[in-house]
Amino acid sequence: MGYFVTVEPGVDIFVEDINPGGSKTIVFIHGWPLSHKQFEYQFNVLPARGYRCIGIDWRGFGNSDKPISGYNYNRLADDIRSVVDSLQLDNFALVGHSTGGAIAIRYMSRYNGYGVSKLVLIDAAAPVGYTTETANTLLKETLNDRPKMMQGVSDTFFFQYITGPFSKWFVQMGLQAASWSTAAIIVLLRDETLHADLQQIVAPTLIIHGIHDKVIPFSQAEEINQKIKNSQLVPFQYSGHGPFWEERDKFNQLLIQFI
Repeated sequence: MGYFVTVEPGVDIFVEDINPGGSKTIVFIHGWPLSHKQFEYQFNVLPARGYRCIGIDWRGFGNSDKPISGYNYNRLADDIRSVVDSLQLDNFALVGHSTGGAIAIRYMSRYNGYGVSKLVLIDAAAPVGYTTETANTLLKETLNDRPKMMQGVSDTFFFQYITGPFSKWFVQMGLQAASWSTAAIIVLLRDETLHADLQQIVAPTLIIHGIHDKVIPFSQAEEINQKIKNSQLVPFQYSGHGPFWEERDKFNQLLIQFI
């Protein structure tokens, strides 16, 4: 079922809640500039195995409201906290991909891991996001030809072959975001870092990273692994930036085992 949670006056966040009666809850935080729909190939499998899967669209993305402001790690983490409080979630696994991984890291440090029993970081954009050069190129494209920018993202995202129809689906998902929120997150990834947050995470953490990732280099996963005390790193040999799709069977199995 899908519904909205009000996180501040005039801003509603969309939440997809699949199998609400499930025995164990997994909260998914998507990457930039996508939506909860990127986890389609998890939602096909995990709820049938007894899990409650909650997909959250961040402000500015997917089906959520698209305000002009609030695109920083603190506010995005606060939005997640509002959803957690509203649904009275506890003892859940928090799964974040790319920038969603960065938001999950800030949630853990800002709220002392409130309610989270396990953390899963997939190709997380941490401790740093984009280089200034990459960010400025993306920013220019976003503000002048966003569909072309999104096609470029699709082309570099995966290591494995993707079909034309899949690429179209992926591009459309990214275009569902507002252009101003898409641009604001590029600036966030350029200007904010998460070095100090990593030391504060105590929950058991699983780090999944594609070794062929062209967006966030694998070396960053190794750095996160060193900084988060209770963490394990699992390299995905045949993935780029999207192991949740590229090696989905292995990914889903690993998630189940860890959780």
